[in-house]
Amino acid sequence: MISQTTINNVFETARLEEVIGDFVQLKKAGSNFKGLSPFTDERSPSFMVSPAKQIWKDFSSGKGGNVVAFLMEHEHFTYPEAIKYLAKKYNIEIEETERTNEQVAQASERESMYLVSEYAQKYFAEILHEHEQGKAIGLTYFKERGFNSETIQKFKLGYALDQWEAFTKEAIKNGYQLEFLEKTGLTIVKETKQFDRFKGRVLFPIHSMSGRVLGFGGRILANDKKAAKYLNSPESIIYHKSKILYGIYQAKQSIAKEDNCYLVEGYTDVIQFHQTGIQNVVASSGTALTAEQIRLINRLTKNITILFDGDAAGMRASLRGVDLILEQGMNVRICTFPEGEDPDSFAKKTPYEELVSYLENNSNDFITFKAGVLSQEAKNDPVKKAETIRDIITSISKIPDTIKRELYIKECARIMDISEEVLFSTLAQLSNAAIRDDKKKSKQAQKSFDVVHKNTQQVKKVDEQYELERKIIQILLLYATTETEFEEYYLKEDDSGVLILDKELELNTVHQKVFLSLQEDEVEFTNELFQILYYEIVKHLQQDNELQIDTFINDLAPELASEVTSILMNEERYVLNDWERQNIYPIKKEDNIGRLVNENILNLRRFLVTKKINELAKGVSLEDSNAEIIQEIMDYTSLKKVLSEKLNRVL
Repeated sequence: MISQTTINNVFETARLEEVIGDFVQLKKAGSNFKGLSPFTDERSPSFMVSPAKQIWKDFSSGKGGNVVAFLMEHEHFTYPEAIKYLAKKYNIEIEETERTNEQVAQASERESMYLVSEYAQKYFAEILHEHEQGKAIGLTYFKERGFNSETIQKFKLGYALDQWEAFTKEAIKNGYQLEFLEKTGLTIVKETKQFDRFKGRVLFPIHSMSGRVLGFGGRILANDKKAAKYLNSPESIIYHKSKILYGIYQAKQSIAKEDNCYLVEGYTDVIQFHQTGIQNVVASSGTALTAEQIRLINRLTKNITILFDGDAAGMRASLRGVDLILEQGMNVRICTFPEGEDPDSFAKKTPYEELVSYLENNSNDFITFKAGVLSQEAKNDPVKKAETIRDIITSISKIPDTIKRELYIKECARIMDISEEVLFSTLAQLSNAAIRDDKKKSKQAQKSFDVVHKNTQQVKKVDEQYELERKIIQILLLYATTETEFEEYYLKEDDSGVLILDKELELNTVHQKVFLSLQEDEVEFTNELFQILYYEIVKHLQQDNELQIDTFINDLAPELASEVTSILMNEERYVLNDWERQNIYPIKKEDNIGRLVNENILNLRRFLVTKKINELAKGVSLEDSNAEIIQEIMDYTSLKKVLSEKLNRVL
């Protein structure tokens, strides 16, 4: 197990905004950062990160927490995996205590598959560099491709011996179970026989965005016509080919920095570009581009440049992916290489400066490129030209932004020499057809909605006590140790015997004021979660005399940590930013903490008094002559009146 000292060191060192920035494109929003949710498909950012509090909140999915919670949600890490990931990122040495046999046995299936995959990567890399066959065949191949030692190490390339069971036997010998070797696809099991899937192949490990080994791509080197040239790991609970991009782990920081992602087809294309100096490049690994892969890039940048080789047929097929990119509201450009060249071969022989210049000068927006490619096919055939124009308009119709759509229509009219009116008319037809299709698909669901909407228009009743208790927890989390002047109220009778509130100023800390007020009124939180949080806050303050949100959250159970994050980030969500630039200076809560605390305590008192009046009233009828209860109701009503006047409320 990881020692507590290491865990504390990780939390003290890790910066939430840096860690999340590796996965999500964040933009400054006042004192916080905002970005698109990495958990849902959204176009308006609702994902917030607070560097000051070291917490995050995703308002579209409701998830939130600290840095470890993000890694557990986003990368499906276990708690120890998240700590190890952060320790590696910040070069923190991990101290571990021995695990019991029971703890070892409790490792999840997913974790076991990750461990097997990581062992395999290290094994294949060792074979490549240390074994005679690996050096003679695998390493020689990579060197012939032009990859240097640093690049080979960066992408953790490897080689599988050309033997039926070499890897499987070694893995089992080192304590890895055949069950997980089979589930990851590293070993193929048939009845009583077992053999290595990637035997005799050079290997390209496929990493998640966080750097975990998910699977492998293997290229055969022998001239075996019966065997596939490239072979990938099969689909598993940790590897989904359609949801991952080769090189995303190595490229993520560069993609965010350059605000652009180059998209290629193969492993060697990615590797060669990196070696030349261009690192913001990923590959779809020979599969048709999917919406999941595009969303992966969308977390880091809005801009994609697709790199095609000179194969016209391949370009035509790949153009289908352009529409998917446009649907995500992203910007797409396309660059082609000279005939007979692909990204790998071109980058191999082109110096960095020349390659950068070529990509900049030869990248066209999708409409210019698509019009050029399709026009060549149509030539002077009017029917084919009409089909080409409709194809282009179909792509334009996928763009969510109306301004961009109009600009692209104008550009298409210029390139294809056709009137804008005709193109706008065609666009309208396509849009209307899409709307009709959507309506048809959701007709039944819409009918159901209409019935509910018409017959059950009920407004959800606000739980006032819940909101008041939640507000008190929020005040404690934000201002617990703040010292300020409070208006201390007490009841007294005036000359005519009427109850009135009098006040005097008292200097105190927020948490002492809240604690004494609740104790004086003998108030207990009715919400179990708030009650636990309240006592955790009190305990924390008694021990440390301060409340550091980041360390406080780290000590809480996941359910409590999630609630704290939700309370704090919901407040941050509606903070007014940048008003000073407009010479508008809104009053800040921090400038009036005493009043804020008093109002919430008075509100809670008023609510509880009203609740008590209602409870007493239930037991009294018009004929009832119980003077004692009636007098009690009258006393509470007088108190409520005083509290309401102080709060400027109607009784």
